[in-house]
Amino acid sequence: MNRVVVGPFNRVEGDLEVSLDFEDGRVAAAYVNSPLFRGFEQILIGREPMDALAIVPRICGICSVSQSAAAAAALADLAGVRPTPNGQRVSNLVLAAENLADHFTHFYLFFTPDFARDAYRGRPWFDAAAARFKATTGSATADALPARAAFLQIMGSLAGKWPHSMTLQPGGVARAPQMAERLRVFAALREFRAWLERRLFGDRLEAIAGIDSVAALRRWMDARPATASDFRLFLAIAEDLKLAQIGRATDRFLSHGAYPKDAGWLFPRGVLDLPAGALQPFEPGDVLEADVPRHPSEGDTRPVEHKDGAYTWCKAPRWQGQVAECGALARQVVAGHPLIRELVMENGGNVASRVIARLLELALVVPAMEQWLTALDDGPFCEQVVLPTDGRGCGLVEAARGALGHWLTVRGGHIVRYQIIAPTTWNFSPRDAAGTPGALEQALVGLPEAAPLLVQHVVRSFDPCMVCTVH
Repeated sequence: MNRVVVGPFNRVEGDLEVSLDFEDGRVAAAYVNSPLFRGFEQILIGREPMDALAIVPRICGICSVSQSAAAAAALADLAGVRPTPNGQRVSNLVLAAENLADHFTHFYLFFTPDFARDAYRGRPWFDAAAARFKATTGSATADALPARAAFLQIMGSLAGKWPHSMTLQPGGVARAPQMAERLRVFAALREFRAWLERRLFGDRLEAIAGIDSVAALRRWMDARPATASDFRLFLAIAEDLKLAQIGRATDRFLSHGAYPKDAGWLFPRGVLDLPAGALQPFEPGDVLEADVPRHPSEGDTRPVEHKDGAYTWCKAPRWQGQVAECGALARQVVAGHPLIRELVMENGGNVASRVIARLLELALVVPAMEQWLTALDDGPFCEQVVLPTDGRGCGLVEAARGALGHWLTVRGGHIVRYQIIAPTTWNFSPRDAAGTPGALEQALVGLPEAAPLLVQHVVRSFDPCMVCTVH
């Protein structure tokens, strides 16, 4: 047995270290370490409940709206209120803007630069990938960053600033966007749509969203050269490197439900459990933190510096005692998108399917954002909220990287317990009391020692955010 420690990783938000045990030239076991303890949950103890809206967005500089949305949802649950329809639409717009910016950033700045490494020189697609995706010098850097910045101006119009906005509230949003601001947002959406259709996809968003099978995806690929668009180039790379054959994890996919509507969600809540062969409902009570088995609402985060068998600060959340994967792939497979369902039925979750699902969400959500914006009316944007002095609240949202949950307990008008399970806590969890590895730890097993870049592809396919992982 030969152990290799990989890390720290670049192009990953936060600190990450992975230990790999090799046997007969392949990964026999993986141990994922989140080395930085942060402690935001303790910071909230003793504070007034509304203080959470100012504190939790600062957990992360790229997922701050997601944290804010989860806190607002938990406070709404505590108060027993729902956001107004207008407030929900603007909240969806703000959260979607952050989530899509994360997908966009991951593809162009975090994931595809690995394909421009010299190890791939000689591959038929290498010259095109290097010209487009190479870090700092590839044409995508100069092209995509202005497009991302223009898209994020939506935050300025609707949320005041990004990150760490205070606009999301338990009853909706803090202010109603005026008509001029709505027009600016609509213009930004149209500009972003045009960029996606011109450079990322080379096709209309509705056409990409409508690809409903692997055969249809193949027909779409065959109808255009590999360099026709960035999505087409990625598909050529994925096919050549067989990225659909690596990175398979737990085969359980969990979604809290994304972007609430009048009834339900744009992407519904649920768990697709492939080993059980069924789509199952997601119930918050089915979640346990498995290191000390208990529901998050009963959790108490206290760091133990020396603990037998421990190797990470990340907890081990489980759904019905089982490891689950979350993220764009999980959202779309639970929602029943036919292409994603077929990809998962063929090869489970893998590097290629995770990236395809993430890009697919760009094509699915931008049109939804246009609809939410045009549906705004003259109704109120925020419900009056009176928080009880005692009670509990649970806020479940979908961040870019997947299922995010906040649980708080209030007594005497102050927070006595606050627990957070972030998407990467699910995906990068360690072994539980039964010795079952987490999703990434499973996904790394079987990779060849002779191809170290494959480890990078698998890790980055989850788009980890380590600063959200540990609190």
